[in-house]
Amino acid sequence: MRVSREKFAENREKILAVAGELFREKGFDGVGVADIMKAAGLTHGGFYGHFESKDDLACEASKALVARAQERWQEVVEGAAPEASRDALLEHYLSHRNVVEHGTGCVFAALTQEVSRYGPEMQSTFTNGLMGMAAILEEITPGETREERRRKALADLSTMVGAVILARALDTPALSEELLAATRQELASR
Repeated sequence: MRVSREKFAENREKILAVAGELFREKGFDGVGVADIMKAAGLTHGGFYGHFESKDDLACEASKALVARAQERWQEVVEGAAPEASRDALLEHYLSHRNVVEHGTGCVFAALTQEVSRYGPEMQSTFTNGLMGMAAILEEITPGETREERRRKALADLSTMVGAVILARALDTPALSEELLAATRQELASR
């Protein structure tokens, strides 16, 4: 039975969404195609009508995830008063939710360590995504020159992602929250 173009596109988007969540939760190698398709409510056999391989899916899902991360950051910044946009972004990103909800949290905190094993296309996806987020942060970071704001934004972004990665690794929720709060406070005071 053939599916309509609309249904085909809908199924593809469902696969990408489910894969994005499962990849963030379990890593690229921690989940198989059959698991993704089952979670999407589709049959395993339909996978290859949408993607050439699991690596192809991983790359496409990552592109969607980094694009959504950029959109979300922009929404947070635009939803706050201009003088409060940096603090709003810090609160949004350095949050308990971003630490405990691996499947819906930060794609960079979840998958960055695996990206280098997936080759240039995946690295390009993460590079472009990270630089897009750095550009958003640069716009709301104080500094005399563009170069100074860019340098601070890159350092702050590295600190933010690193803090979420470390907070996820801790076995003590109170210490995890202390780490996030300390990072928010230090970055807000700059």
